Amino acid sequence: MPMLAITRPLEDAASLASALADLGIETIAAPLMLIDAILGSEVDLKGVQGVLFTSANGARAFAVRSSDRDIPVYAVGDATARALKDLKFKNVTTASGDVDDLAGLVSRSCDPDNGDLVHACASVVAGDLSGILTTNGFRVVRHVLYQATAAQELPVEVIEAIRAKKVDGMIVYSPRTAHILDTLIVDAGLSTAVAEMKLFALSQNASKASTSAWHERIIAAHPCQESLLEAVRTCYY
Repeated sequence: MPMLAITRPLEDAASLASALADLGIETIAAPLMLIDAILGSEVDLKGVQGVLFTSANGARAFAVRSSDRDIPVYAVGDATARALKDLKFKNVTTASGDVDDLAGLVSRSCDPDNGDLVHACASVVAGDLSGILTTNGFRVVRHVLYQATAAQELPVEVIEAIRAKKVDGMIVYSPRTAHILDTLIVDAGLSTAVAEMKLFALSQNASKASTSAWHERIIAAHPCQESLLEAVRTCYY
């Protein structure tokens, strides 16, 4: 049974690990970002026509800071949409893609004259969602609701498993995670080891961000978890 290391934060990794188990893939947790919600007052939604989410972490942080479950919410991908539905948001629309897809969805679904848009995000964001939508005439208000801090080292059990050649590949979802992974690979002295491993990436951008000499790079056809799982299934079966 092949083993893959999941670099997502622990809360986000659970559903992926379960889906991989259904495929007969063993997993090991290698979270590369630590998520901390930023506590504060209720998010002001007066005059807001919709809230934008580029991660499930943003959804969870927003749910703590707002009791409104009726406002239209727009998710970058299906995993984020599932998190919103689990949090009892009633009007969820997903772009099933990346930030550019989300910007396109919002531009088609919303009217700049109907009010502001809120982006529930981290202190560091990927892509230029606000810039694209501003160009299209929208006013986007960013609410920084959580911090995603880079891990300082790979878990000991992951390092040991890689050195023992038990890990066949690693999964990355974002360019930032790929950058962090590269640094920690070098710090752990694993550059030679990963040359025999696969990199499974959610997108071309995530793959390009990693400069490690992977034996093989396998990229999801579309930037969603279902497509990534299909890439894994095709690789092994």
